[in-house]
This record gives sequence, C-alpha cells and structure tokens, in this order.
Amino acid sequence: MGRRLFVGNLSYNATEVSLRELFGQVGTVSEAKIVMDRETGRPRGFGFVEMSSDQEARAAIEQLNGRDVDGRAISVNEAQERSAGGGRGGGFGGGGGRGGGGGGGGGGRGRW
Repeated sequence: MGRRLFVGNLSYNATEVSLRELFGQVGTVSEAKIVMDRETGRPRGFGFVEMSSDQEARAAIEQLNGRDVDGRAISVNEAQERSAGGGRGGGFGGGGGRGGGGGGGGGGRGRW
C-alpha cells in the first residue's frame, strides 16, 4: 500500500491546513494538497494527503473514510497513479470527438 491518499467529496471551504489537521489526528502528515480549478482558482472538492508510513495511511482510511466533515461524508482511499499521458485527454466526456485522436472533441461542436 502507498502512503499517498485520495480524499474526495471535500467541502469547498476545506483548506490544506484543515486537511492536515484532520489527518494529523491519525498520524504524521507529510503533505496535504487540495486541488484547485485552474480557471476559477476555487477548490475542486478533492485533494491528496501523504502520510509518513503505510500503517498510518491504512489507519487513516479505516478511521476517516465516510466521516462527516463540514456536512459532507468524505471518501478516503489509496491514490492511484496517473495513467500514461497525463493531462486532460480527449475533451469532455473522454470520447475524443469524431475521427479519434483526442483533442477538443470535434472542432468545438457539442461541447456544451
């Protein structure tokens, strides 16, 4: 098991400090990061926490997964590595548009 955890369904009021404090109740937090929207600068409702050991990461999952934090039941599980290629693939819906090849999804049609 890895030490890096995915934390989902966070309140938009959550901060990296509050995330560090919450997980600090279970063990030593190496890093806490809330993912922000590039365009708006607002939190996207999820983040990542890295615990100092695998044992602490397991304990955090057991104790915090499903816990009510700021009126929301957070989800805590082991973070998955990004798939090869990274970034935003294939436009909205992940389909890649007509003719394959990814990109913007068919010249901007059907985007909204």
